[in-house]
Amino acid sequence: MKELINKLKGDKGIWSFVALLGLFSFMPVFSASSNLAYLGHGTGNTLGYLVKHFAHICIGFLIIYWVHKIPYHYFRAISKAGLPIVWLLLAYTLVKGTVIAGANASRWIQIPFIGLSFQTSTLAAIMLFIFVARYLSKTRETPITFKSSIWELWTPVFITLMFILPANFSTTALIFSMVLMLAFIGRYPLKYIFFIIGSGVVILTLFFLMSKAFPESKFFSRVGTWQSRIENFTSNKADEDDYQIEKAKIAIASGQIYGLGPGKSVQKNFLPQSSSDFIYAIIVEEYGLVGGLGVLILYLLLLFRFVVASHKANTLFGKLVVIGLGFPMIFQAMINMAVAVELLPVTGQTLPLISSGGSSIWMTCFGLGIILSVTKKEEEIALEKLEKEKREEILQKLIDRELEADLEEADFKNVNDNFDTSDYSITDNSKNPMNAVLK
Repeated sequence: MKELINKLKGDKGIWSFVALLGLFSFMPVFSASSNLAYLGHGTGNTLGYLVKHFAHICIGFLIIYWVHKIPYHYFRAISKAGLPIVWLLLAYTLVKGTVIAGANASRWIQIPFIGLSFQTSTLAAIMLFIFVARYLSKTRETPITFKSSIWELWTPVFITLMFILPANFSTTALIFSMVLMLAFIGRYPLKYIFFIIGSGVVILTLFFLMSKAFPESKFFSRVGTWQSRIENFTSNKADEDDYQIEKAKIAIASGQIYGLGPGKSVQKNFLPQSSSDFIYAIIVEEYGLVGGLGVLILYLLLLFRFVVASHKANTLFGKLVVIGLGFPMIFQAMINMAVAVELLPVTGQTLPLISSGGSSIWMTCFGLGIILSVTKKEEEIALEKLEKEKREEILQKLIDRELEADLEEADFKNVNDNFDTSDYSITDNSKNPMNAVLK
């Protein structure tokens, strides 16, 4: 185990908090999956779901390990070449996406031969954030102009978002917000950022107007769901989302300070998404306010390590990559918790590293691997600097030793040159034979 830990490079704090979140996830997923077990095969046996989640977490940590071995600057070229491939995947998902529970939620595609579903928007978000970080960190002889950035930066951003928007408004809004944050941190002119925000509002308005003009189109089928969620959030009208929120609030109220205990949740049998979208409510019900705050603190500590890692990065690209990939994970967690306590309307965002699901866990781990690759590079630079200082120290000691030896040899030679041997000679060359005795 010690040898394995020594092989893990990068920020040890990030490794620790990610491992804690992954280990903790087994208990709420095992408990909250009972509803799925009853609906799936009527037995209520959640062991299969626990084994599946264990496999997802193990694969996720292998992804972190493999990716963090890759030098992070390789992803500069990967993002530029991979973005068109992502567009093709998003277009395919929009047209041939998997239908879930009869609803047209075209967010997933089936991976051939293995039968797993994959949410392409998660991969698109990672590639887009790295692409934006690459553009903002490029060395330029002239300052960024709005005309050049429209084609080189914002056109790819809006193309990506337009492929995601028809099926997933919350993910689109989250990605757009993070891109704007990256642009602000990357010192993109503020007046241009306001113009981009205005453009985004105009495009979204046109999208809603088109949905009214073509209500039967498949591409606008989710607009009605978004409107009803916002209306229900601002009113007392009851619907399916309101039912989920009410059950989530009952679960949170039942947990009180110390909770009902692991596996003793009652509302998990009524919440449709108890192991994914509303897993935080089950955590609070079973582990109380202590457990809920503990999970929140873990995410905040992870955010703190992301800030430290970004500060330590010696390149602008490294700083922006850590911010662009790390902050969305934390904001997604905050959105999930806010939905559970009815601070936000239902969004469908999972709790990173805790909620059940394959592609969401794997893409989160993929982003974490890139972040750890950045911190590993800074660690290697610090180690090289330390070794260089030690070599210089040893070399200086050798030089001092040689100088000391040369000085001793020079002093000895000077003594011999100044030494008068005639005073101690036993040979008498004088004419008086008694001089040898007298002297």
